[in-house]
Amino acid sequence: MSEDVRLVAWVRGRVQGVGFRWFTRAKALEIGGLSGFALNVDDGRVQVVAEGPKEACQKLLDWLKGGDTPGRVEGVTEIWDTPRGGYDGFAIR
Repeated sequence: MSEDVRLVAWVRGRVQGVGFRWFTRAKALEIGGLSGFALNVDDGRVQVVAEGPKEACQKLLDWLKGGDTPGRVEGVTEIWDTPRGGYDGFAIR
């Protein structure tokens, strides 16, 4: 059985106004088994919260850090935690 986890990631760079949240949601749905959200933060970053199997969260994090995202990612800060639940699918906020 896979351990469920909570990933909170803050993505820095040119990530607002380029469809980043939409593509993040699409990638989370493609990976499957994830719930959470992507949210624009006032300081220009995008916050991504994903809960689900550790392997699925790691795939999403690898994608966020990779070169296949819209815009330009300059860095990602992540925190791993225990899931809190309460999400209905993966949303754009």
